[in-house]
Amino acid sequence: GLGVSFLVIGRFVIPGILAGLDPVVIAILGSLVLVSTTLLLAHGPNLRTLLAMVATALALIATGVLATGCVALLELGGLAQEDSAQLFVMTLGTIDPRGLLLAGFVIGALGVLDDVTVTQVSTVHELRAADPGLGVRELYRRAMNVGRDHVASTVNTLLLAYVGAALPLLLVLASQGESLGVLIQRELFATEVARTLVGSLGIVGAVPLTTLLAAVVLRTRTA
Repeated sequence: GLGVSFLVIGRFVIPGILAGLDPVVIAILGSLVLVSTTLLLAHGPNLRTLLAMVATALALIATGVLATGCVALLELGGLAQEDSAQLFVMTLGTIDPRGLLLAGFVIGALGVLDDVTVTQVSTVHELRAADPGLGVRELYRRAMNVGRDHVASTVNTLLLAYVGAALPLLLVLASQGESLGVLIQRELFATEVARTLVGSLGIVGAVPLTTLLAAVVLRTRTA
């Protein structure tokens, strides 16, 4: 699965973006291939895998829409980071920096999205197997009890991962002695905040969506 991930990113996502194609479209298509392949390899071709794939795809598209709205609202240009600015110059502006920023948001959220979708589908499946008499409403309610705990820990994990990656940046900004109100207006800082918020909201939305889908399908399928 890890090998496939490297292959898709190295052979499809990166060449596609360098060729001037829409980074967001490339990121979403590549992510869909990634999640389909890795889920099939990890869990095999069965109904639970299919449900997790569908839920992840829907959550990924919703995250992409959310990221687009967030970037537009904050008026992020995508050139605040040195690597993005250098790439923009090297490619003579053929790559949309804002689209590249959005693509990073989508790919960054994928790892946690497939985690929560697989967990919620498995939770509903096990609850259904333990008590076949449970209806859709009860399956959803009980699985969401697990989902809420999972969301809390996963969002915190996502935040810490982003903080760890952006720690040098945070230290540089903090050393300038500026207030939070001033820092939040800097695109570098605002980008990291937006990245965390988009990923977190994507997780929060994916859990009830996946749980409801699994509860309806598994209850109907085994009724």
